[in-house]
Amino acid sequence: MSVNTPASGDAQDAPTRPSGEPAGPRLPKIPFWGQILGGLVLGVLLGWLARGQDIDWLVTTLQKIGDIFIGLLKLAVAPLVFFAILVSITNLRKVNNAARLASRTLLWFMATSLIAVAIGLAIGLITDPGSGTGLTPKDGAKPESTGSWIDFLTGIVPTDVITPFTELNVLQIVFMAAVAGAAALKLGDRAKPILSISESVLELLQKALWWVIRLAPLGTVGLIGNAIATYGWDLISKYATFTADVYVGCALVMFVVYPTLTATVAKASPLQFFKGAWPAIQLGFVSRSSVGTMPLTQKVTERLGVPKEYASFAVPFGATTKMDGCAAIYPAIAAIFVAQIFDIGLGVGDYLLIAFVSVVGSAATAGLTGATVMLTLTLSTLGLPMEGVGLLLAIDPILDMMRTATNVAGQVLIPVIVSAREKILDRDAYDAATASPVDEPQQQPRPVPAAA
Repeated sequence: MSVNTPASGDAQDAPTRPSGEPAGPRLPKIPFWGQILGGLVLGVLLGWLARGQDIDWLVTTLQKIGDIFIGLLKLAVAPLVFFAILVSITNLRKVNNAARLASRTLLWFMATSLIAVAIGLAIGLITDPGSGTGLTPKDGAKPESTGSWIDFLTGIVPTDVITPFTELNVLQIVFMAAVAGAAALKLGDRAKPILSISESVLELLQKALWWVIRLAPLGTVGLIGNAIATYGWDLISKYATFTADVYVGCALVMFVVYPTLTATVAKASPLQFFKGAWPAIQLGFVSRSSVGTMPLTQKVTERLGVPKEYASFAVPFGATTKMDGCAAIYPAIAAIFVAQIFDIGLGVGDYLLIAFVSVVGSAATAGLTGATVMLTLTLSTLGLPMEGVGLLLAIDPILDMMRTATNVAGQVLIPVIVSAREKILDRDAYDAATASPVDEPQQQPRPVPAAA
């Protein structure tokens, strides 16, 4: 007779040995969020020790651990995005009112981005993040690559099918996957063999990436430890106001705007939302990659009661376009920061341009680590010096943790809101969502009811 292992560490009757004698007490299972938190604390301690005692080998070890973890995440990014988008588009044929769900999802993406950029602008105007830093235009440097609207629009269409995968151009991969998905829908039954293979490959990639995700506590030690050992508190103090602005802005969006929308629009418990979404938010904070977090994001979204067929579309779509942290709050505050360093005044028209870029151009970030492309796109639109990007590169890894966590929270929230509004949200599943879904057995997906 098989013995079921508790999913989230709950105590159950101890199994018995073949002889009938009770087995000894087992250690309680540490939930995933606890493992991440432990890795965070250990990483801070090791980073502080390495920097304080100038232990080079420890710094190198922490860096290698973090680099390997991020490298493993990125390894699956290109094929994962392609097959996730392709399969998600074809899955919409199984959903009633698919066009309506897709349009509502996009509208909510844009609405929440507009709220986020407004908060970013307000914080930047109130705090003057570029004042009193001691930084000058000479401290800046042009980035190796920049973003512009021409590059953004022309860069969507690839020149061949190989380069986007080798150079990890996620936006072009999304374009090819969308075209392939639309073509598969048009072909109908003739495309079933390709769709079957695509679904199998996607499951394979998600399973492999899931193993990598289970290494997140160890990756946390390396990433956080290396950040503390490399940058320390001296760098943060120079950018104290700017860093605080980004973190406060993201916190306001994540812990004020999102809960308000959850309670008023979705008519659901904000605390239960964070309980269910927290593992993905944590992993986003550590990995700094929305795409790398995508399998876990989709899993927690489904366990919050969003139908699988709709979640498999909304989450990959959001992981590549829904960037409230990287594409709204950050570029808004950064533009004000750069303008103040270079002593350039911004007017109402400039602030409206920032909002426009944030709402329309967020796909330029494409779910990858960092938001340099979005920042250069914003600065070029405003006519601000590109050297301003160099002022922020040193502090970027520390900022990117909070930005990505905010991105991931929004990528879970919107499918919940749309499902609730369309009356296809499983309220029982939402109320039963746990804080450690990575430790739970896979549940059978719930069929999508007809939308009201």
